[in-house]
Amino acid sequence: MSGLTVSEMDGYNASMEEMEEYHMMVSQMFGSVEEGYEHYNSYAKSKGFNVRLDDKEYISGTMELKRRRFCCSKEGYRLEKYFVAKDQIREPRALTRCGCKAMLEIQREPGTGLWFVKNFVDSPFLRSHRRLNNAQKADAVEYGLGGLRTCQIMEVMEKHHGGYDQVGFVSRDLYNFFAKYKKKRILGRDAEFVLNHMRAQVERDAEFFFKYSTDDEGHLRNIFWADSQSQIDYEAFGDLVVFDSTYRVNRYNLPFVPFIGVDHHRSTIVFCVGIVSDETVSSYEWLLQSFLEAMSHKNPRSVITDGDAAMRKAIKKVMPRTNHRLCSWHIEQNMIRHLRNPMLRDFRKLIYQQATWMSRMYKLRKRWSAAYTNGRYFLGMQSNQHSESLNSRLHNHLDRKMSLVDLVEHSEHFMSRIRRNEAELDAKAANSVLFTRIDTNPLEKNDAHIYTPKMFRKVRYCIRRSSAWEIEEHTERDGLVTFRAALKERAEGGSRHVFFVECSFHGSSMNGIFCGCRKLECEGVPCSHIFSVLSFLGVETIPPCCVRIRWTMQAKAAFVSETNANTHVWSEEMGRYRQMRNKA
Repeated sequence: MSGLTVSEMDGYNASMEEMEEYHMMVSQMFGSVEEGYEHYNSYAKSKGFNVRLDDKEYISGTMELKRRRFCCSKEGYRLEKYFVAKDQIREPRALTRCGCKAMLEIQREPGTGLWFVKNFVDSPFLRSHRRLNNAQKADAVEYGLGGLRTCQIMEVMEKHHGGYDQVGFVSRDLYNFFAKYKKKRILGRDAEFVLNHMRAQVERDAEFFFKYSTDDEGHLRNIFWADSQSQIDYEAFGDLVVFDSTYRVNRYNLPFVPFIGVDHHRSTIVFCVGIVSDETVSSYEWLLQSFLEAMSHKNPRSVITDGDAAMRKAIKKVMPRTNHRLCSWHIEQNMIRHLRNPMLRDFRKLIYQQATWMSRMYKLRKRWSAAYTNGRYFLGMQSNQHSESLNSRLHNHLDRKMSLVDLVEHSEHFMSRIRRNEAELDAKAANSVLFTRIDTNPLEKNDAHIYTPKMFRKVRYCIRRSSAWEIEEHTERDGLVTFRAALKERAEGGSRHVFFVECSFHGSSMNGIFCGCRKLECEGVPCSHIFSVLSFLGVETIPPCCVRIRWTMQAKAAFVSETNANTHVWSEEMGRYRQMRNKA
């Protein structure tokens, strides 16, 4: 690597971080030219410029590459002959090259076949010339106060200065500036900034709800907030709520409690957020009461929690009629911790030292054992670690070093991404019908027109599974028709699984149905036994009594788009429409 150029570091007192980044680049080894290109292209993307292939050199007498150079797409200048040419038929293309010297040159090492960095120039973003001047800092702060995020501010700066190479700094510099600015402004005044932020939200969204409490000395203890969209979402999908108070994603180690549910696409949805000062019953009671106040005192049908004893007591007092189960994932983690080794030598330890935990879990069996929770409304969920890692994305956006201001800002960003995802899924579902074959069961074809794509597949499974059942007999009594559905395949010993399905009719239309498995009541999805009855009756469309609207595109009336599919498009216009809808 003796040919390495380091002139761009001369005369500049680089920081340790900058030196480390530089040397990490020049010490890279690549297995191929393509690998080197991909690495430099990723690096260039993080710096804000594009890469193109440049000079190359072959091993003498062969067509095998010996050296390859990659450069900035703006390297060099337009040749002079193009400026003086007079007989041009086509109008010359716009100028794009400005003499940028950024480049990476790699060379093949004889013997090993590996490629090492021969030359590296980090221009036009040389650190010695990268800085925000005072005017740019003032503009950045104003843009931030106006609601723009750092990445958006960078885009505005680039457009204002005529290109990324004319700004004089890169996005990392802007992020670093804001980090220092926030630290200087917020240090010691974190709570004040959060409350001012909440008041500003009320100015923008009249239905925005926030509540907080303080101690005797006026210090912030608890805070809770929910915007108008969250309240609409809860109205549609607030039948099941998941609480997880295990987050400690702030510098104060305070419990951060998101109120989470699932929407009609079975995707994560956040109803609201709370931060409490401790994990006492009184703090959680305050949090739950604030939650109900924001949601027009509508209790969820069911809740799932991480097993915190204080939260459990608070729910029992504030929401006494709500079904409550413990998160099975947290129970499994406790089992691993408490019952780690089943070997004989640990048996006495299991009996004498773990008896307290086992006794407590036995007393709580009605809140986690399937024998007790079956038949209750939990939408098929057993934990807050949903099959799609219900909370994992929240963990990816939050960290333990955050101030309260950062925490609020990032949680709002997370909620915005979730809503965008929902809008995109809505748009896709509203403008398409899921494919079904010509010879498909009529119930399955009807299913494709009722449910969201995610739920269509779950319902389709039950429809197809219904072929494994047959109706042995049916009886009528007091206006109810009871069907005996039996599994065609006999169990060992010759017995068969049997479920009874009760149906009520108004004239020739079915207006009520109940199966002993209670899948429809617990998950909102008709079971295979119900579909076997519908097939037996020759029904080709799923009766309304079998459909739970929360799994359909009609779950949120504001998103019904039979006359205007454009309401699903995520745009500034959609944002204004939602604000108008919320006010209405």
